[in-house]
Amino acid sequence: MVHISDGVLPPAMLAAGFLIALTLLVFSMRNIRIEEIPKVSLITAALFVASLVHFPIGPTSVHLIMNGLAGILLGRRAFIGVFVALTLQAVFFQHGGLSVLGVNAFNIGVPALLAWQLFEKRRGLKSPRLEAVFGALAGGLAVLASVLLVSLELLALGEAFNEISLLVIGAHLPVIIIEALVVGAAAGFLLKVKPEMLADSSNRIMEVN
Repeated sequence: MVHISDGVLPPAMLAAGFLIALTLLVFSMRNIRIEEIPKVSLITAALFVASLVHFPIGPTSVHLIMNGLAGILLGRRAFIGVFVALTLQAVFFQHGGLSVLGVNAFNIGVPALLAWQLFEKRRGLKSPRLEAVFGALAGGLAVLASVLLVSLELLALGEAFNEISLLVIGAHLPVIIIEALVVGAAAGFLLKVKPEMLADSSNRIMEVN
């Protein structure tokens, strides 16, 4: 349950989520180039599909998130992909909901951006298979960060959500491992066959041109 449903969070938290999400969306879209749009669209589609297959575990459910993969492939454009994918899921499948869209985008999109920055740390290091190693770290930690954000938000609602917040963490431990392996393998494979698919090193946070 990385997607929080409508009617769970208070209005103040929903408003803060939209404010932060819109700010990050502007940041993510800044200076976007036409040639980047097909790649963003492809990864957005992958995010959309990955989150549709749910595996129920008690009162909650788990699914692949792939925000770490979005981060290492799209860089700061990852938040665009997350926001659009979540919007489509909410509109067509009532997955999450529109009122909580900002919070869900924050919970999944911010870890995607953190995954990108972690993946960037490999640059300048001289060691074999760095892309695979940093890709695995980015993939696993992105999911972990999303799960922790959701759990903290649920804990803030009161004792009634204590058990479900812990369940969310426990249920997603296999997902963390799976996504670490998948993203690490994808990063290593793309380095060999299509390295331009990985996030462009020129697309940094401080880029102004």
